[in-house]
Amino acid sequence: MSGCSNLTSLPNELANLFSLEELFLNVFSSLINLPKKFTNLFYLRKLDLRYCSSLISLPNELANLSSLKSLYLNGCLNLINLPNELANLSSLKTLDLSGYSSLKNLPNKLVNLSFFTRLYLSGCLSLRSLSNELKNHSFFKKMNLRNCLSLISLPNKLANLSSLTTLNLSGCSSLSSFQNELKNLSSLEELDLNDCSSLTSFSNELANLSSLRRLHLSGCSSLRSLSNELTNHSSLTILDLSGCSSLISFPNALANLSSLTILDLSGCSSLISFPNALTNLSSLRRLYLSSCSSLISLPNELANLSSLTTRDLNGCSSLTNFLNDYSSLRNLPNELANLSCLIRLYLSGCSSLTILSNELANLSSLRSLDLSGCLSLRSLSNELANHPFLTTLDLSGCSSLTSLPNELANHPSLTTFD
Repeated sequence: MSGCSNLTSLPNELANLFSLEELFLNVFSSLINLPKKFTNLFYLRKLDLRYCSSLISLPNELANLSSLKSLYLNGCLNLINLPNELANLSSLKTLDLSGYSSLKNLPNKLVNLSFFTRLYLSGCLSLRSLSNELKNHSFFKKMNLRNCLSLISLPNKLANLSSLTTLNLSGCSSLSSFQNELKNLSSLEELDLNDCSSLTSFSNELANLSSLRRLHLSGCSSLRSLSNELTNHSSLTILDLSGCSSLISFPNALANLSSLTILDLSGCSSLISFPNALTNLSSLRRLYLSSCSSLISLPNELANLSSLTTRDLNGCSSLTNFLNDYSSLRNLPNELANLSCLIRLYLSGCSSLTILSNELANLSSLRSLDLSGCLSLRSLSNELANHPFLTTLDLSGCSSLTSLPNELANHPSLTTFD
């Protein structure tokens, strides 16, 4: 029945469908109320009311839906309040209130739902706090608070949600710090803090997140430092710090992140240096450093990252020391030849690069090479034509380039040449 946008009410006879298990009323944009007899649907397991934008209230009798496991109310913009009787939905596992912009607090009794596993509150613009009683939810697995712009703190008892695996706080721009709210979330695998623009630092509670695999901090423009405790996370595979424009340095113990496969530092415009102790990052496959405009040097150890497939240095306009002690990046160093797994190499905007040397010959897996905006590049190595998997070569804006190797004309795999 989804998408019946002109339907303003439901027939009472709907309550006679006693065996009904799923009811989809999403995008009933003119629906104002639900009939009370509707709650006779004792076997109903899923009720979808998404984007019923005219819905004003829910009947208290909704509590009679004893089999209900999933209730979706996201996009119900005019819903005035939630009945406390929702706490009697003893089977409820998933509650989605995303976009409920007038919600300031969750009903206190809601926290008594012992089988609650998923709570979605993204876009609840007026929500300022959560109840400490959330500690009772031992089965809680996912919580989404994305874009709760008024949320200023988390309850201390959040740390008792021992089964929580995913916590999304992205876009919570009023959240400035953590105390001990996260310290005991031993099952947490993914923490999303993207665009928490007021967040300045972490205290040591990250140390106990022993299961953490993905940490997203993109757009945390006020973040100045990372806790040394972060380095104890041997299971961490993704660390996204892109757009952390106030971040100046890293702890050297970053090298202990032995499972890290993706490190994104693009747009960290205040980052001046990179930790030297990188040799333990044996699993690192992708390294993004684009637009790190203050980055002066990269350590020699970068050449030992044998699993590296993607390196992006676009817009690193201050880079003068690249894998060795060069006064300016005019040539590619010999160490580059060690990266035999490298698939994509981005050198766009390296305006001092003058020669593409023979070190590229050993990059046997190379598929994409971006040299756009290398204003001083005068020549390319003939060895470039010997890369059997090379499909993309971007030379746009290489205004000093006067000739190309003749061998490129016969390259068997090249499909994109700019």
